[in-house]
Amino acid sequence: MTMTWGDIILLSVALAMDCFTVSIVSGVVMQRPRWGVMMRMATLFGLFQAAMPLAGWLCTSRFAAYVEDFDHWVAFALLAFVGGRMIRDSFRPEEESHTDPQRLQTQLVLAVATSIDALAVGISMAVTGYDTLQSLMAPLAAIGAGSLLFSLAGFMLGITFGAGIRRRLRPELLGGLILLFIGTRILLTHLLTGS
Repeated sequence: MTMTWGDIILLSVALAMDCFTVSIVSGVVMQRPRWGVMMRMATLFGLFQAAMPLAGWLCTSRFAAYVEDFDHWVAFALLAFVGGRMIRDSFRPEEESHTDPQRLQTQLVLAVATSIDALAVGISMAVTGYDTLQSLMAPLAAIGAGSLLFSLAGFMLGITFGAGIRRRLRPELLGGLILLFIGTRILLTHLLTGS
């Protein structure tokens, strides 16, 4: 029993929400459009959001229980690390800040951290009728495209409304707190529900 297109679209939107939130924060920090940086980060988010379900699907038969046992801890650790650095950097002079969403290293860590939860989606796809790689291509493309588009929208929202936020609050502090919140939510969801 494979998913309907409606299910796939809803799944794509749900998986894109962490990317959307992180992109809003990144837009606030950047303050103005930098299309190359924005496209790179959005593309990384889309690629990782599509690749993680594929990885989950590929390793389901042998490693599903192992992956499910620790994926939430990895996501929490990565998001807590980046969030903690952003909070620390928010109290430093701007020239000393090291957590820059424009840096490729930061973008890669965020792409991995926001997509780790999607491993479980790949595992569930393997047991709901997606038995060939070809049957998986359309859902993966939709997931990747959704994350890319929501990331770009998040950047624009952050840039557009960021000036007001920047005047009232340090965006790096806000971003760090949001990343810690996302990581904690992922961890608690897994620990409390066991899923």
